[in-house]
Amino acid sequence: MKLHTINTGLFKLDGGAMFGIVPKVIWNKLHPADENNLCNWAMRCLLIEDGNRLILIDNGIGNKQSEKFFGYYQLSGDDSLQKSIEKLGFGMDDITDNLLSHLHFDHVGGAVKWNNDRTNYELTFNQANYWTHSKHWITATQPNAREKASFLKENIRPMQESGHLKFIDEETFGYDNLTWQTSSGHTDSMIISKIKYKNRVICFVADMFPSIHHIPVNYHLGYDISPLVIMDEKAKFLKEAVENDYILFFEHDPINEACTVELTEKGYRPKDIFKLSDLG
Repeated sequence: MKLHTINTGLFKLDGGAMFGIVPKVIWNKLHPADENNLCNWAMRCLLIEDGNRLILIDNGIGNKQSEKFFGYYQLSGDDSLQKSIEKLGFGMDDITDNLLSHLHFDHVGGAVKWNNDRTNYELTFNQANYWTHSKHWITATQPNAREKASFLKENIRPMQESGHLKFIDEETFGYDNLTWQTSSGHTDSMIISKIKYKNRVICFVADMFPSIHHIPVNYHLGYDISPLVIMDEKAKFLKEAVENDYILFFEHDPINEACTVELTEKGYRPKDIFKLSDLG
C-alpha cells in the first residue's frame, strides 16, 4: 500500500470568511492576506494505491468553469489534478474510486470535464465509482440558500446520470484499510476518511480542519452552516486524535501537509509537522 499526495493547484479565498469570528489582527499573522483580503489556499487530494484499487479522495476545482468564475478565485501554481496523477505513472482511467468528502466546488470540480468539442460534460475518471453520502447528496442537489453557490450542477449531476454514483452509507466500499465518519458542522454529512498506513492512522479531515491554523476549536470557517456543531465535532475529534496519535492531512493548507496534535495549556495545538513522504 502506498499513499500519494495529489496537489491540484492554489486558489484564493477571503481571509475573514476562512477564519470566521477570529479577528484579522490575529489570523493575518498566521496566514497573511493580500491587499484585497484574499489568502492563498491549497487544494490537496490524496491517492491510495493498493493492489487493484486506486482510490482518490477529492479532486480539486477542475478547469471547466468560465473565465469569470476563475477570476473570483485566482488559481495559481504549476500543479493540476491530471499532471499530479500522471507524474506518478498513472492515467485518469486507472482511478477505480473517487471518494468525495463533500460536493462543494473546490472539492469536486475535477470530477467532471468538458468533452472534446465542449458540447457536453463527461466524467474525468470514466472507470471509477464516485462515492458520496446519501444525505449529503440531497443537500447538494436540493441546496439551502447559504450553500447554493457552492454546489454546481455541472459538477454533480453527471456522476448520477452516468450511473457511476454510489452512496458510501448504503453500499459496501469494500476496502479494509479505510474507515469513515461524518461531520455536519461545515455541511451536512461531510465524510472524514481514516486510512490505516504504516501502523498509523491518516485522517483526511477536509473542511473540519482546512489548515493547521484551524486546529484550535474556535478557529473555524465562516462558511460553516452550524458553528456550534463544528466546534463540538472538532473538540471530540481532537480528543480522539491525541489519544490515538492520529495524523491530520490538510486539504487547504498551502504550506503544511500533515501533523499530529497535542493538548496544551492553551488547548489543542499542532505537535509534529511533516509530509506523508517523511513517514518511515
